[in-house]
Amino acid sequence: MVTMKGWILLLLWGATSVLGQRILKPALSRVQIGQRTFSPLVMLSLESTRSSSRRGDPTFTYVRRTCNITCPMGHVNADCDTCMCEDATLHGKVSLEDGSPAADARVYLQAKKLKLLTTADNRGMFMIPGVCPDGKNTLKIKKAKYATATVTVPESNRRNLAIQVQLHRSGKPYVFRSPEDKARRVGQSVSLCCDARGSPAPDRYLWYHNGSLLDPSLYKYKNNLILKNLKREQSGEYFCKASSAGGSAKSQVAKLAVIGRQEAACDSQPQSHLIRLPHDCFQKATNSFYYDVGKCPAKTCVGKLDKGLRCKDNVSYCCGVSKMETRDISCDGYTLPTKVIVECGCKICTETKIMVRGRATAADNGEPLRFGHIYMGNKRVSMTGYKGTFSIHVPADMERLVLTFVDRLQKFVNTTKVLPFKENGGAVFHEIKLLRKKAPVTLQSTETNVISLGEMEEDDPIAELEIPPNAFYRKNGEVYSGKVKASVTFLDPRNISTAPVTQSDLNFVDEEGDVFPLRTYGMFSVDFTDEQGTESLNAEKVKVHLDAAQVKMPEHVQEMKLWSLNPETGLWEEEGDFNLEKSTRHKREERTFLVGNMEIKERRLFNLDVPESRRCYVKVRAYRSERFLQSEQIQGVVISIINMEPEPGFSSNPRAWGRFDSVVTGPNGACVPAFCDEQNPEAYGAYILASMGGEELEAVPSAPKLNPVAIGVPQPYLNKLNYRRTDHEDSNIKKTAFSINMAKPSPNSPEENNGPIYAYENLSECEEAPHSAAHFRFYRIEGDRYDYNTVPFSEDDLMSWTDDYLAWWPKPMEFRACYIKVKINGPQEVNVRSRNMGGTHPRTIGKLYGIRDVRSIRDPQQRDVSAACLEFKCSGMLFDQDRVDRTLVKVIPQGNCRRVSVNSMLHEYLVNHLPMATNNDTSEYTMLAPLDPLGHNYGIYTVTDQDPRIAKEIALGRCFDGTSDGTSRTMKSDVGVGLTFTCSERSTTEQSIFQSQRNLGQQSPRDPGRQSPRDPGRQSPRDPGRQSLRDPGQQSPRDPGRQSPRDWSQQPPRDWSQQSPRDSGQQSILVLPGQSPVYQRPPASRRNNQARIPMTGQRPTY
Repeated sequence: MVTMKGWILLLLWGATSVLGQRILKPALSRVQIGQRTFSPLVMLSLESTRSSSRRGDPTFTYVRRTCNITCPMGHVNADCDTCMCEDATLHGKVSLEDGSPAADARVYLQAKKLKLLTTADNRGMFMIPGVCPDGKNTLKIKKAKYATATVTVPESNRRNLAIQVQLHRSGKPYVFRSPEDKARRVGQSVSLCCDARGSPAPDRYLWYHNGSLLDPSLYKYKNNLILKNLKREQSGEYFCKASSAGGSAKSQVAKLAVIGRQEAACDSQPQSHLIRLPHDCFQKATNSFYYDVGKCPAKTCVGKLDKGLRCKDNVSYCCGVSKMETRDISCDGYTLPTKVIVECGCKICTETKIMVRGRATAADNGEPLRFGHIYMGNKRVSMTGYKGTFSIHVPADMERLVLTFVDRLQKFVNTTKVLPFKENGGAVFHEIKLLRKKAPVTLQSTETNVISLGEMEEDDPIAELEIPPNAFYRKNGEVYSGKVKASVTFLDPRNISTAPVTQSDLNFVDEEGDVFPLRTYGMFSVDFTDEQGTESLNAEKVKVHLDAAQVKMPEHVQEMKLWSLNPETGLWEEEGDFNLEKSTRHKREERTFLVGNMEIKERRLFNLDVPESRRCYVKVRAYRSERFLQSEQIQGVVISIINMEPEPGFSSNPRAWGRFDSVVTGPNGACVPAFCDEQNPEAYGAYILASMGGEELEAVPSAPKLNPVAIGVPQPYLNKLNYRRTDHEDSNIKKTAFSINMAKPSPNSPEENNGPIYAYENLSECEEAPHSAAHFRFYRIEGDRYDYNTVPFSEDDLMSWTDDYLAWWPKPMEFRACYIKVKINGPQEVNVRSRNMGGTHPRTIGKLYGIRDVRSIRDPQQRDVSAACLEFKCSGMLFDQDRVDRTLVKVIPQGNCRRVSVNSMLHEYLVNHLPMATNNDTSEYTMLAPLDPLGHNYGIYTVTDQDPRIAKEIALGRCFDGTSDGTSRTMKSDVGVGLTFTCSERSTTEQSIFQSQRNLGQQSPRDPGRQSPRDPGRQSPRDPGRQSLRDPGQQSPRDPGRQSPRDWSQQPPRDWSQQSPRDSGQQSILVLPGQSPVYQRPPASRRNNQARIPMTGQRPTY
């Protein structure tokens, strides 16, 4: 340091001496004048060079080194890399996401090299003198585990400035938009895009084709990849990798199809697709009740391209139906029309909506989360209802749906779930199980506190939290002194019933951007507040002591880490490592503990996990019945798997679980990830279960003996997997899950390389496996119900919708379900049919839309009364949205039945909304369906939804309950009735349509090379105690104790074929070419002699 007194002398000496120059230069870097220290504007470089003069004497040349920086205010500092103003002072405050101070955050000046200026104190405050407020000085603020913040000192005339900076947790990038599947022709161009966010923000993107990196210098890409003049060899899979200082993340794979210039965009030949026919339409040609109507797979195809290159094509094209023909199917005494696909082509994709519905309830007693908040990231998107139900619309570009359920009353732990959904549209129902918060205990902040994690009878805790004295502090950084209310809730994996409560999907992203699974040893939620419970507190220097004896797999001891959940991405992020220590805790014997350090701030959910690399996939399919036909597969079924600990002998406890996963079935089933082992088949086990709409599906039985054909897995691999349904040893246990050994297939065993277990690297083989490949099965007992559509449509696959005038559902984005409640007075349950035809639309009048059959359900309170909720086609616009059609609905109960009453309000509505169909045949009822959405007072139940199954189940629940807003699983036959019939007891020679179908052999076409797993004469099993949960918000409206009657005889039922108006008494409909139908009303003299339709509560007159 140089003072003013010695300035002139030192300068002169330095200018004339080499040694003086060496001393002078560093000394002048900081100059003190009075009480101030500053860097001089210009440094002199004094260099001595000897040169020859005419006298031969040495000469000294003095060179002044100039600085190229121009300062609008102040002057250049000593290092010539920034401007400084001696009279300016910058005051700053650095805080974290939750508002707490960022103590010890380091503040750097952005120059040629980062210069450390100062460090924030415990309050997050700092002060820097000499920084010019010229708008050009940039500061970098850093803190461990947080992303570097960059701030520019604002331009100002003031000499005392204040800035505030908030730090965000550092994390790996998160890809929120992946490239889309596209199809192009040779010579065309395509743009593939990928977007990621994160803290810090991604600053580099790499693109890969079939796993190989595309040269950035050649393709000149960033987050979008443009390929011009495409060639066939450029077909394949593409994905991007986004990177930042925090790490990397990979997008999902997009498939690019490149076809020839003249090549057909789609295969014109439809695939085989079987539909089930009515009971009286047995087909001798195929020896079954099935008919092949064809199907066009809805895959991406090359359509008309718009101008310009876009990330998302303005119009998406899919292979779909281009031509249909009407075929007449010969039935028993009549013909049944059906539409058959004869040609497929490229057309605009069917637009659908994606929904996720569910119910959030407590895991311990089923208490609903009432009016809880639902967050998607930091944005609140919905609320739960009074019964815990919710509905979320999934954005079209959403890849990973992460929802957080927050209880405003703080009874439950905030729960983050990653919910799978149907990408091709429709709704999926999820049961969300919530963990109840543990009652808070009172801690003294000035003492050491220990909290146990895990409470199992006759077993030690898995871990303990040790909080040192004075570790609690407020969000403003002040140390908290006083009593603390601490609620620490632990999810113990030793209790298998807690598996569905698992937060998120137990995945993390490694340094290369790949997603890997975690195996949990327990997760815990932490909540610290002041004594009044009004202020949330943070804690530092907290230690986690994990009992090493609870880690049964030795290799996991070294890999154990502490993780915290990122609620925005649903991914777990590393908090810290564990170190082995030996200690004696609570006066017990010396034991080994894994000890880790943690700080409890903005994140309150933690996990004790190890990464697991031994992974496989399990192929599972769900079906509508035990026939297990490919055409009867169900989409939208949630397949869940509980990964179990290794069995004894492989050093682990079989009661403990390690992971919980869920996947939704698509058109080709589902591939569920699981841990597996190649060396020891019994190393890992798994429980697998399936549910749809809240209803648990049944698994194929394993007792009294294994049936490989029914289970779907051949021997000897089936024995190796040790398949067991949950009721294998106890018939009183539910039949809705099965357990297997996760034996990884041996590459040297051909019978093990065709499913149902696939190596992790063979995911595509699992997803594309043919129906004949081995797989596990679930099935749904549909009950005594039958649906037939003239235009085939799968309610599980909305992309199968066809724009046809006779389509049962006229709009693929809005489905309206209509039901009428029919009461039956009589000792027997009766089958009721609705026959639905075009009524007023000139394109559909007299043509069949479809048939619905259902069996009435006994009223548990009245022995001789039953009721049926019968679906009919709603009136309304057809697919062209040009004009409405009043559907002509005929309700026909089977057997010796007589109509005794019609709901008075329904009758009045139909009279006031002409035209009106007459009803001269008292054994049935005919109406032109109402246009308005009538309610329970009319005996009509109407629900509109984006998913047809959800609309039908909600309407059924209301119909069973007899209300317009309630739901029930028990039939209430005395309320909300639309029609009433009295049916005499069935004679010994009659049977139901469903019984007759069983007695005809339940014959169905076999898959090539496979046998039907059912005995042809065997009846469908029904569990008398089984409850069906069909309403997405409630349980299924079915009598849980009802059994199918078995005493009906073997004679063919009454002919249900279409009757002529002359035979049935139905009024004639006159249709003139090019005109709307005209309903001819009979003369008054004839009307007076007609049977009068009685109102509810009146006796009929004849």
